[in-house]
Amino acid sequence: MQITINGEARDLVGNPPAVGEEIPHFKVFNADHEKVKTREFFGKPTLISVVPSITTSVCSLQTKKFNQQMDGYPNANFVTISVDTPEQQADWCAAEGVKNMQLLSDSEQSFGYALKVLIPDESVLARSIFVLDADGKIVYEQVVPELTDEPDYVAALAALEKLG
Repeated sequence: MQITINGEARDLVGNPPAVGEEIPHFKVFNADHEKVKTREFFGKPTLISVVPSITTSVCSLQTKKFNQQMDGYPNANFVTISVDTPEQQADWCAAEGVKNMQLLSDSEQSFGYALKVLIPDESVLARSIFVLDADGKIVYEQVVPELTDEPDYVAALAALEKLG
């Protein structure tokens, strides 16, 4: 699959999983450098917001917008995944006053390879959204065609809403 960055084509490492598929196995790291594995997302609906780097303006905006929506979905998990280190993510959260959203580090690119959203030429993740049901099945996915554009927040939240 290809996306663009400022209009220039970039290849992803493959084709991301489609709606109806189980989310592939991966591991990421939380703020305490502890491994978070795929199965830890099971049990309730989950919105995974994927950003290239938390320190850029569009990524920051995307994360803040989902952080603001979390209170309206008390029975769902919200996470943001980027290749930034846990320290970079913690610094950003402190600077931006983001307290609710869980940021997870894909510094080892496990998530990027498993979900095929890694842009190998840039070593960042493609901006994307995955909504999972409680069993880990993908019920919504969007890989944003232009990396510098925001995702479709309304569609992602509508998919989460349908899960109750």
